[in-house]
Amino acid sequence: MPTSLGERPEQILAVEGLVAGYGGAPIVHGVDVSVGPREVATIVGPNGAGKSTLLKAIMGQVEILEGSVTLDGMPVTGLPGEQLARRGIGFVPQAKDVFATLSVVENLEMGGYLVPKSKLAERMREVLEIFPALGVMRTRTASKLSGGERKMLAIARVLMSQPRVIVLDEPTSNLSPGLAHEVLDGQVKALVAAGAAVLLVEQKAKEALAISDWAYVLVAGVLHLTGPASELLARADIAELFLGRVPDGFATSSAQ
Repeated sequence: MPTSLGERPEQILAVEGLVAGYGGAPIVHGVDVSVGPREVATIVGPNGAGKSTLLKAIMGQVEILEGSVTLDGMPVTGLPGEQLARRGIGFVPQAKDVFATLSVVENLEMGGYLVPKSKLAERMREVLEIFPALGVMRTRTASKLSGGERKMLAIARVLMSQPRVIVLDEPTSNLSPGLAHEVLDGQVKALVAAGAAVLLVEQKAKEALAISDWAYVLVAGVLHLTGPASELLARADIAELFLGRVPDGFATSSAQ
């Protein structure tokens, strides 16, 4: 197993021994990740490490060659996104995360397709209380929102269905440092406050670890290190890991 720096509570979403890739060629090799209630678990690593491929495999968008994905101990391996949503897993992709031609309200309504019509207005009020800035922009078309506002809408849209687990792929991609901080320190924390577990892939590693409970370091599709985010952030060699340079003597063979 990879080096472990602590213990965790019971997990909601658990991925074990996952091997996944494209056309039968593995990109992710035997990876174990999980996330628990009201927890932010972040996957960091260099470009090309397989982080987004891992999330897409979890969400049924990439072929799983080996391993399993479970929700509350029940198998959900390879299920398509709609079925995962019905079971309580929401996904915010890196791109194409909102309907650009629809208004803020219409995007939220689309996100609430699993909510009974009689409760849709109430659920929208609840979501807008979490993200009040969107309430001011209710009638604005998504294409006219800033990058940070679009990401907020994407996250709020997924939250409409009250998922127990929210999977976020590079939510700060192409955002300014200020907006990136707003997304991580504001919006991601708001999801946890709303009761969700958050599994996050993020290139801004230090900023992500600062708001995370648990972290995974993925290099070349292999899990090299896992532990409390605060302890990983404090490691003297963590910058090397982020860049894909595994320190001498660092055990990786059991993670293959």
